[in-house]
Amino acid sequence: QGQLVESGGGLVQPGGSLRLSCAASGSIFSINAMGWYRQAPGEQRELVAGITSGGSTKYADSVKGRFTISRDNAKNTVYLQMNSLKPDDAAVYYCQMVVNGRYNLWGQGTQVTVSS
Repeated sequence: QGQLVESGGGLVQPGGSLRLSCAASGSIFSINAMGWYRQAPGEQRELVAGITSGGSTKYADSVKGRFTISRDNAKNTVYLQMNSLKPDDAAVYYCQMVVNGRYNLWGQGTQVTVSS
């Protein structure tokens, strides 16, 4: 039904910024919710931010005011702008989309490292 390809992870110093992107391709006719999750070593995967097809957003308390999720429907792409990064934000970040009304797709994950 499609695949998601992420980009934008990397190493950043505390206080720095990164922008993650996730593009969907394949037999996709509609995309409902989009989201970003993260998983640190030894931890469960957690929701970081989500955005509905109508543009409503939600954020984990730990990232409110620092991260911004957005989507470009024409490009089947979701973004995560991450500012004021902290060491606790370090994790593998995964994008997720619900496509064609019922298929839940995941990206391959991109590493974010926050260290001086």
